[in-house]
Amino acid sequence: MMNFSTFRVMNEPNFTASLTTATLDELPAGDVLVRVDYSDVNYKDALAAKENGGVIRTYPMTPGIDLAGEVVDSQSADFAPGDQVLVTGYGLGVSHPGGYSQFQQVPAEWLVKRSAGFSAKDSMTYGTAGFTAALAVQELEQLHLAKDAAILVTGASGGVGSVSIALLKKLGYTNIVALSRKTDAQWLLDLGAAKIIRPDEVVPEKVKPLAKQSFAAVIDTVGGPLLAAVLPQIAYGGGAFLCGNAGGIKIETTVLPFILRGIRVIGIDSVNVSHEIRTALWEKLAGEWNVIDQLYTKAITLEDLPETLAALLAGTHQGRTIVEVSQGQ
Repeated sequence: MMNFSTFRVMNEPNFTASLTTATLDELPAGDVLVRVDYSDVNYKDALAAKENGGVIRTYPMTPGIDLAGEVVDSQSADFAPGDQVLVTGYGLGVSHPGGYSQFQQVPAEWLVKRSAGFSAKDSMTYGTAGFTAALAVQELEQLHLAKDAAILVTGASGGVGSVSIALLKKLGYTNIVALSRKTDAQWLLDLGAAKIIRPDEVVPEKVKPLAKQSFAAVIDTVGGPLLAAVLPQIAYGGGAFLCGNAGGIKIETTVLPFILRGIRVIGIDSVNVSHEIRTALWEKLAGEWNVIDQLYTKAITLEDLPETLAALLAGTHQGRTIVEVSQGQ
């Protein structure tokens, strides 16, 4: 039986997150066996590899909410050996072993076939973060804003934030405001941000129900008190597109921004998106919305995961990180 590497989280006798060796018969039930070439790193992955992170409830578990590779064996009529595929979302890396494994078995309905010329590395350069950003930008486009309207992107140096900036720039928006504690991040300006501001520049000492209409829209990856401070600053007819909760899940606000300024709040879920929407958006990311060459990325191997996941939890991680899973096979 062939051995391969997998990054596994266990909680007995003590909590551990480490690289181990596995065999194919240890993989979960699934219709399609995939040789995983690439995965990536998301905030959810970091929580999954953390004790009491609130993501994983059944152990042992292999994290990695994304994967891309080649079909090795299939019990599904929709896929055949050699097919180039990707998976993001669903239960991958949460309730079903995920992408931090050189081989993985998954349900056929989770798989998306990659278009010609769209490599495994390309797809994981986006990953869930990029897919989430694309969902948010697609919703924002429904507001039909002027291209010079001020659009705030919070958590701008993270995966969702940075890809959002690149996509907005690609679509012609010229007044993108990046909100980040890393105000010296020149790469955000290179990506398309018009300026970088600190959180304390939008969070007043006392948050009022309505404030100056500073932003036409916000793509928010932070939540919590920051979002509560930004909502009163959204202009009439604008919108807030909520993608994350790194700053907390609770917000204190009033109905006034919604009923007096007609702003919309749209939740962005990337986990259970329909296959039709999912496939269409991946095609768009591979084609007319392709910003891969503009993104700030680095590559690591499975051995580097502990350090990278710790940096993400510490808030020192920036941009997108892809994981070269198949290295050594």
